[in-house]
Amino acid sequence: MKITDVEAIYLRLPVIEERCDGTQDTLVVRVHTDAGLTGVGEADSAPLVVRAIVEAPVSHTIQRGLRELLLGENPLEIERLWEKMYQGTLFFGRRAAAIQAMSGVDIALWDIAGKAYGQPAHRLLGGAYRQRVRAYASSLFGATPEETGRLAAGFRDQGFTAVKFGWAPMGQDEATDVALVREARRGAGRDMDVLIDAGCVWDSKTAIQRARRFQEYGIYWLEEPLHPDDLEGYARLATSVDVRIAAGEEESSRHSYVDLMDRGKIDVVQVDVTRCGGLTEARRIAWLAHDRHLPVVNHSFKTGINLAASLHFVATAPNGFILEYPITPSPLRDQLTREKFPVVDGYVTIPDAPGLGVTLDEETVSRYRVA
Repeated sequence: MKITDVEAIYLRLPVIEERCDGTQDTLVVRVHTDAGLTGVGEADSAPLVVRAIVEAPVSHTIQRGLRELLLGENPLEIERLWEKMYQGTLFFGRRAAAIQAMSGVDIALWDIAGKAYGQPAHRLLGGAYRQRVRAYASSLFGATPEETGRLAAGFRDQGFTAVKFGWAPMGQDEATDVALVREARRGAGRDMDVLIDAGCVWDSKTAIQRARRFQEYGIYWLEEPLHPDDLEGYARLATSVDVRIAAGEEESSRHSYVDLMDRGKIDVVQVDVTRCGGLTEARRIAWLAHDRHLPVVNHSFKTGINLAASLHFVATAPNGFILEYPITPSPLRDQLTREKFPVVDGYVTIPDAPGLGVTLDEETVSRYRVA
């Protein structure tokens, strides 16, 4: 079996709002083979940048697009192809957009492998440690603290046992920050885990002050309070407070995660399979975290492709324990894949169909595709 094409598909909603919502557009990758098998993946990045990285013609030995690197290759040799993509983009890659583009391709290769062997991706990745995983409802904050509280109560009524709120209006001032967390806890009740995503809004001293204020509301973790480059600040924060510090969604490749764990001293390692280098690299990161006795979780704020791949990742990580489950309605999130992964009694079942276990809704692809 050989790869015959790598297709980068840019999908975009007709109207884009300037907000932190990754489902307003996305880059879908389809890898085609001469055996009639097609794999699907997703890259969470600036879609047109990723498409250029996939489609770029050769410039020189270590500067060429992913499509040219993969044509004619055996799609089942996934780890070798990961290294070939990494080395072939060495001049402009190694982190960020190039790794994010590789993520989409790598996920599609695992999808092909599962279909070729008639096995779910998690079995090929080494086996599932769990058949279902607890999910937390992942939402942006409400416009006001009171609205945030109402949202939390609604998620509790839907059967979620954990909820996360993030980004604006967090970071405006101390009173608002504390009120947002207070009302989130009030709406969630005493038994629901509350997670807070600050959205990189503070310096380390402010983050220490906020974390201490938030402790009385029993938050489970404080996520990304600092700029991702501020590793010294993360270390000061993590060693100064009792609240767990979570981070990692901005990182690409295991090298960045090693810095975040060893220099930043974080407590919870967040891995986005559509950003970090795909399922191949996510598995490596999970084991590096496991060696350091740190838990891993997924980051997922895209479509059903990301969610399906994340389920396989969390299932196969010995230190995986909870699933980010994006809850904000979106046409791309809700309609791109035919398969849905419902939350039942607070848990999501790991897919058991061959590959990722998802198929694209071609009408949705046609409706939102940008030529």
